[in-house]
Amino acid sequence: MTEPVTVVGGGLAGCEAAWQLASAGVAVRLFEMRPGVSTPAHRTGDLAELVCSNSLRSDNPENAVGLLKREMQSMGSVILAAARVAALPAGDALAVDREVFAAGVQGAIGSHPLITVAREEVRTVPDGPAIIASGPLTAPALLESLSTLLGEGSLSFFDAIAPVVAADSLEMGRLFRASRYGKGGDDYLNAPMDREAYLRFVDALRAADKVPEREFERDVPYFEGCLPIEVMADRGIDTLRYGPMKPVGLPDPATGRHAYAVVQLRRDDLAASHWNLVGFQTRMTFASQQQVFRTIPGLENARFVRLGMIHRNTFICAPKHLDAQLRLKVRPSVRLAGQLTGVEGYVESAAMGLLAGLSLASELRGLELGPPPPWTAHGGLVRHLTERPPHRFQPANAAWGLMSEPMVELPREKGQRRKAAAAAALEAIAVWRAAVGWVVPVISPDLLGHRA
Repeated sequence: MTEPVTVVGGGLAGCEAAWQLASAGVAVRLFEMRPGVSTPAHRTGDLAELVCSNSLRSDNPENAVGLLKREMQSMGSVILAAARVAALPAGDALAVDREVFAAGVQGAIGSHPLITVAREEVRTVPDGPAIIASGPLTAPALLESLSTLLGEGSLSFFDAIAPVVAADSLEMGRLFRASRYGKGGDDYLNAPMDREAYLRFVDALRAADKVPEREFERDVPYFEGCLPIEVMADRGIDTLRYGPMKPVGLPDPATGRHAYAVVQLRRDDLAASHWNLVGFQTRMTFASQQQVFRTIPGLENARFVRLGMIHRNTFICAPKHLDAQLRLKVRPSVRLAGQLTGVEGYVESAAMGLLAGLSLASELRGLELGPPPPWTAHGGLVRHLTERPPHRFQPANAAWGLMSEPMVELPREKGQRRKAAAAAALEAIAVWRAAVGWVVPVISPDLLGHRA
């Protein structure tokens, strides 16, 4: 090709797509509109900025998203390489320092000779070979262009962001350190509540002032995997105790007993100066957040580095509009990637960028690359995007339920069954990746330590 391939969006999916294309010898122009044009959720102009959470969730390969990470690593994912360098203690989850992570991705992308980063807004769907990975907060002009091309409006759902507090403002004597079931040692801070304190907290959540819905937000559903904490409280008095405030696996070392409910805080940076309230995404007003969250034991004098907020995410009805190579059916030269396709989560978004990049690079080199085997985590996500009934389509995280049974006999015992299925998936994804004909990119740690 004489012209670089266009990749729209410098988030996790766009950066991964650009990296995979460039690793195949394809020149890329990566467009990112920030910092010139921002979104309601972003705070910086960094490539691969993490917005909602610093956690990339489970790192256990017997968990579906943990398996997805292993598959991505085996295919030379720049996102996973940067995450490993920026990793924080978080039990069996992979949490990262946001700034170190973004700097790592920018270092790799900015130093690749075949990638040019253009800080410009793309307002229309490109004509030539392209990948649109503009994310769930796609700017209005591009979203209108895409909607016009597809012939119908996009679907939407609400997403929410949890608050972050400063460590030096916490009453550490009222908290205890532990990871659930001891996985990871003492990586989390835990605020225990007795029954009376928990009931007062739920009442305060229900009574708190909320940010009013704007007219265009009415009748837009919440994503069930990221419900605002006050919405969970409205569903029943014990909903939070079986959700983000569940005390199981967290005995208080001072008493040896489980509290009635527990609020967990997870490190948000390498210096451990900032802590994220796990699962406490919210649409309460800023004033109400400070008032209500300061009733949590140990947070009476908390200083909030970031308060929670809610924003509208957008995705397309993928079963109607995408094929198994993530191409738009009405314009096959254009692929979609990331949350815009209808996957949910940072890792899943990056995985779709990886697949879109590999697929387009293969096509440009004269190879038609089919979708990954359906018993892999990547293949399961493609099944979700292409085989789900359109009228029932909603965003989804990686899950074993999306994957088919592998073409091998599995043990009956659940633990051994998952382990064998994961091994079969990793073997299958390696064979599938080898079919593209170029080597898996080797990512030097030296690329991941400098801001581009």
